[in-house]
Amino acid sequence: MGLMGIAAAFALAAAGSAIGIGKAGMSAIGAWKKCYAQNKPAPFLLLTFVGAPFTQTIYGMILMNALKGAANADPGLILGAGLFGGIGIGMSAWFQGAAAAAAADAQVSTGKGFSNYLIVLGLIESVALFVMVFVMGIVG
Repeated sequence: MGLMGIAAAFALAAAGSAIGIGKAGMSAIGAWKKCYAQNKPAPFLLLTFVGAPFTQTIYGMILMNALKGAANADPGLILGAGLFGGIGIGMSAWFQGAAAAAAADAQVSTGKGFSNYLIVLGLIESVALFVMVFVMGIVG
């Protein structure tokens, strides 16, 4: 049972990252298409938005390793920590990707606001960090 929680921590975080990267990537491709259609340069910096949700996969891996290190703990605790930690981290990635998609569109439409968009993505990222650290604290 505990092994499922260990796997869930990583798998759910990675699933959220995949969804978030997919959403942001589709928006960046659409934004680049607009640029190409208008014979404007396509900004490479949109890849920053696309890649932002990937870090939550790393947080899921860190949590997974912490749960493996606490293998002597109650299996129910490990299962719950992995499931809920993975969900929290994955949801952060999912919505970071949604915000990144909006940021990509806004950046191409206006050419302004890059720093503001990164701040929003950083705030969403903070949720994943808090989940990872606090779940590790509960288990540790």
